[in-house]
Amino acid sequence: MSTYLVKRLTYMIIILFAASLLIFCLYAFTPGDFISGNLKLSPERKEELRQIYGLNKPVLERYAIWMKNAFHGDFGYSLAQQKPILQLFNEYIWNSFLLAIVSTFFTWLISVIIGVIAAYKQYSWFDSLIMVVIFAAMSIPSFFIGLLLIKGFAVDLKWLPPGGMTTTGSNATGFAYVKEVVQHMTLPVVVMTLLSLGSLTRYFRSNMIDVIKQDYIRTARAKGLKERKVLFTHALRNALLPAITLVGFELPALFGGSLIIEKIFNWPGIGQLYMSSFSSRDYPLLMGFTMFIAILTVIGTLLSDLLYKLADPRVKL
Repeated sequence: MSTYLVKRLTYMIIILFAASLLIFCLYAFTPGDFISGNLKLSPERKEELRQIYGLNKPVLERYAIWMKNAFHGDFGYSLAQQKPILQLFNEYIWNSFLLAIVSTFFTWLISVIIGVIAAYKQYSWFDSLIMVVIFAAMSIPSFFIGLLLIKGFAVDLKWLPPGGMTTTGSNATGFAYVKEVVQHMTLPVVVMTLLSLGSLTRYFRSNMIDVIKQDYIRTARAKGLKERKVLFTHALRNALLPAITLVGFELPALFGGSLIIEKIFNWPGIGQLYMSSFSSRDYPLLMGFTMFIAILTVIGTLLSDLLYKLADPRVKL
């Protein structure tokens, strides 16, 4: 186990080093930047700012400085926001995490329940209806679903707020603040859940269909166990094993999958900050966020391998 961890950590360091070089070069060779795109600055002031921020140095030298600072916990300075990158992450990333973790919980809960029932009632009207709804949800763009829900539930019915995290000018505290946040996050959570529900439900359905045909399921039924116990205790436990590998992709998706949703609902998360950085060409912030996603990806992959080993002792690392 220890040998495996050392080997994987070595691979992770090499992958992150290669990813950091690729990410830095990608943004470094992109034409234009925040300074050159600012029409309010004179040519002399632009050249002065380039010298201050080291943008006039060779690319490899700039990369070495960036990596040296990154090892000390400094991922740069946002030119558009005029704040350190890590400070901006600390201000916005927890809002994105709240939105993503709630939607992920409901996605997995609903996907497991619907997937098990659809597999048990294969080729029934329920199974056919679920497949139609799933393909419909997967084919509709996220911005269309978001705007449709805002039109229906916020504008027409006025049941829920159209966007933001809290009401403008609100000074609510305690339970009133929690209630306000829950109301504002309902629509974005529904959209994110609908977008992720389709592929995950199909995954659980196909796994359950394979599992319920196994001999040990027939043996459990022959022992007189209730069908609910057979499905949700014996079959589901083994059907969930392949799904553990998806955990590694869910970790970076928590922050990378809500970029458009946060923009539509004006949710003050890292996704909206990332999208606004494109228009201002704030490359230090873009590099920091992309590197953060790369770190989450390699950590999530390692975590999924370890969880699979804990769930199935037959697997050897």
